Amino acid sequence: MAALSSRQRLDAARRLVVKIGSALLVAADSGRLRLDWLQGLATDVAGLRAGGKDVVIVSSGSIALGRRVLGLPVGPLSLEQSQAAAAVGQIRLAQAYESVLSPHGITTAQVLLTLEDTENRRRYLNSRRTLTALLELGVVPIVNENDTVATDEIRYGDNDRLASQVASMAGADVLLLLSDVDGLYTADPRSAASAERLESVAAVTPQIEAMAGGVGSALSSGGMKTKLMAAKAAMRAGCAMAISRGAVERPLTALAEGAPCTWFEPDGDPHVARKRWISGMKPKGRLTVDAGAVAALLRGKSLLPAGVTAVAGSFSRGDPVEIAGPDGTVVARALAGYDGREAALIKGHRSDRIAELLGHQGRAAIVHRDDMAF
Repeated sequence: MAALSSRQRLDAARRLVVKIGSALLVAADSGRLRLDWLQGLATDVAGLRAGGKDVVIVSSGSIALGRRVLGLPVGPLSLEQSQAAAAVGQIRLAQAYESVLSPHGITTAQVLLTLEDTENRRRYLNSRRTLTALLELGVVPIVNENDTVATDEIRYGDNDRLASQVASMAGADVLLLLSDVDGLYTADPRSAASAERLESVAAVTPQIEAMAGGVGSALSSGGMKTKLMAAKAAMRAGCAMAISRGAVERPLTALAEGAPCTWFEPDGDPHVARKRWISGMKPKGRLTVDAGAVAALLRGKSLLPAGVTAVAGSFSRGDPVEIAGPDGTVVARALAGYDGREAALIKGHRSDRIAELLGHQGRAAIVHRDDMAF
């Protein structure tokens, strides 16, 4: 079976995450924003949005922009200098995206994350719900690594890996890493004339990992190794990933029209991959529900407090739990929307009483339907 073309992949995608590297956004010689390039990207994003697709942008660039404003020299910065530059640059980065996307009628939102936010289940759920709400409202989230508080993330250039985590969190079909290279080569093409670009990668094997080189740009903090780490995470999440050269006027259009790239093939689809991930977790508690709730869950509904008859176990929000019917048969595994104490307080009650029972406003469901696997 012939491999899908880039256009076919992009046309079929419902939700895309686009990662932008610092070297594309910021001119190395002046440290200034490359506004013309960013306007071309905005036109591409507007085209995707007009086609009914959700778009999330994961952007580097805050440190590169901030260091010019602060007059910091080119070259390695101390952790404190990097964080200071990020604090200054994040404002300018958000303003830049708003300035190029608002003429297309697109509302933007800044979302600051670190890898810790995506690896802690409680923070993961909060971030996922925020991203989902923004996308449902037609917003293009601009995700920037929270470099003002990050430590290892700054040192190791994990925006590639962060992008793959965001793609997983958002349930994206496609992750595009726009870079200063046009894909993965069998060797470093700058020093090996025999190096060949791989069109497609089905699995990131040790042989594939051995092909990764070092950092490619003076402004970038990542390299091919971080891109392969991102690829493995994206593939496990059922998300196809492409590495392509971004330094062209309309990078997403160029990719659709056949620009060279390397595609990393997904393991299934995002929905199936997420359900498989939930199913594989060891439950920390149990929610017993009545027959009416079981029927509602099997119709694809969320689990409301009114249908819960018992809560067992000590678990926090975001922890895995099992959902059992009145006869004790487990019907689903899920990520809890409340901790065990709160779930026990609201069980058997209507959702409109949650605020009264807990003393604060909560979500209507004890478990959202997206966080269940049957």
